[in-house]
Amino acid sequence: MLILIAGPYASGTNGNPDLMAQNLKRLEAAAWPIFQAGHVPMIGEWVALPVLESAGASGPTDPLAAEVMYPTAERLLQHCDAVLRLPGESRGADQDVTIAQRRGIPVYYALQEIPNAAVSAQ
Repeated sequence: MLILIAGPYASGTNGNPDLMAQNLKRLEAAAWPIFQAGHVPMIGEWVALPVLESAGASGPTDPLAAEVMYPTAERLLQHCDAVLRLPGESRGADQDVTIAQRRGIPVYYALQEIPNAAVSAQ
C-alpha cells in the first residue's frame, strides 16, 4: 500500500523553521517501519516543499504555501491506499483523515495497526 503519514508539521510552530523540521522528523520516523512492513510511505511535505521551492516561495510560511501544502496532500490522497494519522493537533492531518474516510480507505492511528507491521517488527 501507499500510505500517507499525516500529523503535525506547521501546527504549533508559529512559523519557526526549526520546530517544523522537528515535526517533519517525527513524521519521517514512521517511514522506515511502514517500508519494512512492505508498504511505501509518503509524506505530503516531501512533495509540497520542493514544489514551493521551484515556484520561488521562501518556504512553508510563504503566502503561496496555502495554494500548495493542503492541495498537495489532497492530490496525493487520490493515489494513497491508507493514512497513518500520528498524534497531535493538525488541521491538515485532520483534513487528510476526512478525505481518506470519504474515499473509504483505511485510517490507522498506530504503526501496529498497519497490516504486516507485526511481522516486520521482529
